[in-house]
Amino acid sequence: MNPGNFFSELKRRNVYKVAVAYIIAGWALSQGIAQVFPVFDVPNWAIRAIVLLIILGFPVAVVFAWFFEITPEGIKRTEVADAANESSRGKTWIYVVVMSAIVSIGLFFLGRYTAGNATPRPASEELRRGKHSESATAVPQKSIAVLPLLNESGDPKDEYFSDGLSEELIAALAQISGLKVIGRSSSFRFKDRKEEPKTIGEKLGVSTLLEGTVRKQGDRVRIVAELVNAADGIELWTRTFNRELKDIFAVQSEIAAAVAESLKVTLLGADAQSAAKPATENTEAHNVYLQGHFHFQRRNLEDYRKAVGYFDQAIQLDPDYALAYAERSEALTLIGDLSGQAKTEWPKARSDAEKAVAIAPGLAEAHAALGWVRFFVDWKFAEGLSELKRAKELSPGNPTANDLLARVIVYLGRVDEAQRQARQAVELDPLSVTAQGNLARVLFVAGKLDEADAVARKTAELQPAAAGNHRYQVHVAVERGDGETALREAELEPDEGYRRFELALAQYVRGDRAAADAALADLIANGRDQLAYQIAEVYAVRGEKDKAFEWLQISFDNHDTGTLTLLIDPLLRSLHDDPRYKNLLAKLGLPAKS
Repeated sequence: MNPGNFFSELKRRNVYKVAVAYIIAGWALSQGIAQVFPVFDVPNWAIRAIVLLIILGFPVAVVFAWFFEITPEGIKRTEVADAANESSRGKTWIYVVVMSAIVSIGLFFLGRYTAGNATPRPASEELRRGKHSESATAVPQKSIAVLPLLNESGDPKDEYFSDGLSEELIAALAQISGLKVIGRSSSFRFKDRKEEPKTIGEKLGVSTLLEGTVRKQGDRVRIVAELVNAADGIELWTRTFNRELKDIFAVQSEIAAAVAESLKVTLLGADAQSAAKPATENTEAHNVYLQGHFHFQRRNLEDYRKAVGYFDQAIQLDPDYALAYAERSEALTLIGDLSGQAKTEWPKARSDAEKAVAIAPGLAEAHAALGWVRFFVDWKFAEGLSELKRAKELSPGNPTANDLLARVIVYLGRVDEAQRQARQAVELDPLSVTAQGNLARVLFVAGKLDEADAVARKTAELQPAAAGNHRYQVHVAVERGDGETALREAELEPDEGYRRFELALAQYVRGDRAAADAALADLIANGRDQLAYQIAEVYAVRGEKDKAFEWLQISFDNHDTGTLTLLIDPLLRSLHDDPRYKNLLAKLGLPAKS
């Protein structure tokens, strides 16, 4: 064949026509597969494999067209067909295109019809297929996660502003009736990760994602916000705001309203008022508060103290800044607990919480702060419970209010209610170490050892270095009498103090009395000031009641918050029939053990 006639030969042998027909037919078939196969639960890997085969078949079809010809007598080599003058007239490819189009259209409408009329699979069937009951429930269409907005100011020190704006958008969206909003702890886990929207949506259980960028320069700010469909990553809308910093609160309201409109949800009644009203009108005070909040979220003693310094400045700039009072109260409570300065810090925390509620009685964070103080500092359980319930009423989607309420209720022995609250807290903040850890504790108290162990292990995976993240794995093993597992988990405990406590339990359950005595002596020598309650737990498990009550009294006198577990702690089961146990419950103000 003359090379100069190569392209003419391609045309004569119908290679061009076969290529076009194959592309159209392959596209039509791929579209039909994508429409119909998911309805019949064909896995995604199978669909991808078929599409890949269609793509790989293209060069095969082109080569086949060069070497073979479709004739009335069947398929023959091109040279043979030419010699017999039996070459096709080139009309076959037209039939292929027409039929492919008809098949594609038919499959498209079939897929739409079957998807619209499909009967949901019962939850029991989902469980038989190995899926968790929560996964069996479809992701709510009216659900969203606010991913951390990216700081594009060029100065890493401005990260507090982009983080703060992200959190304030979460709070604003949480006020929208009928909208599930994922909490900060879970959303911020994707701050530095590059994962596909579909993966993020599946991990957080939401249908939409709000993401974007923030550029803060001088007294101006530029915000780009994008609403993305999590299932396919398609952008639903994007908005750009170029404003002065003094208008930042209006921008937040505009973004929340745009999301509400897009997801067909509305701000109703008190929700609309609370979402529209900023915590302060003072832009400078707000900016300083954001810096304090940035340090507060780092969750360590040094940063708590830095946060308090910024909150002090914010309150000086705006003496009626209720949110700053509420968060300063929480920081002071934690500083008092971690530093041993409870006598000086806790009265200030109490004053701040009361001030926050007085200034803004409709602020959920204020009632949550006061509920925390009343329950964990003052041990006024009825008042603490009332304040936390009020916080949840004001902001049902607030994960902190749900988490604290679950913790309070279980202390009072209302285990079933605590489970509901703890599960709701996890649903709103599924990757939160605090929410998951609290659920593990509630499940352990409820005697659901398998589930408690599974949740505790997930908590440890979320934050491997967190103090006490192997505690409930050890507790479950102790309840089962499995000393080897208890020891293995105790040795994995990252916190030195908790590790001593867990080893003392594990060695006793293993039956190694010498090692158990040595571990307990080490715990007492190094933890008598911070872990008096845990020492009492060890003695209770060992059956040494007098020593257990001695250390429980020390815990009570030190106002150790571990003492609040007295009513529900399975490790104290051996003490329940002792009059001293009932007397201690009465002194605490907890209900008698039934």
